[in-house]
Amino acid sequence: MKFLTLSILMILSGTILTAQQIDSTALIIIDIQDFYFPGGASELVEPEKAADQAAVLLDHFRKKNGLVVHVKHLFEPGGDINKRVKPVDGEKIFSKKEVNAFLNTGLNDYLKANHIKNVVLCGMQTHMCLEAGARAAHDYGYACTVIEDACATRDLTFEGVTVEAKDVHFSTLATLRNYAKIIKLEDYLK
Repeated sequence: MKFLTLSILMILSGTILTAQQIDSTALIIIDIQDFYFPGGASELVEPEKAADQAAVLLDHFRKKNGLVVHVKHLFEPGGDINKRVKPVDGEKIFSKKEVNAFLNTGLNDYLKANHIKNVVLCGMQTHMCLEAGARAAHDYGYACTVIEDACATRDLTFEGVTVEAKDVHFSTLATLRNYAKIIKLEDYLK
């Protein structure tokens, strides 16, 4: 019953973040790095599509003078942030060694110092760093929105059974909807 009540309150309070809330909202782009693209050490399925969507989202935040945060996993070779979402001067970059973007990075302190209440997340991999970031953001009290088509992941294999990236992606998002609003970019930008 508590979950249902909380869910209804979240819907009524408008967890879809609008342009009017830009001053209290940060875009967090997680691990859109070259090693996830074709020829990289950890290729994902269709990372270009996700990165292109993330670039549109990034452009939206830049035009609105919103707070933009880039998170990159320390990994070589190919650890550069992909050119589609390259940071510009004034955009904060947090480097991490762990899956969770908030763990030992100072990200939470930075968001609090900037009076952020809402976070919009996108990135790679949906089932790892993006998921960990969304859950941690929720635990720290942020209203979370995940842009589903600005995320990508990979096929996974367990005990000889391969789960296609599409299914990994959607099953992860299905569990994350208990922590975040899951929405397509087109709908977010309306």
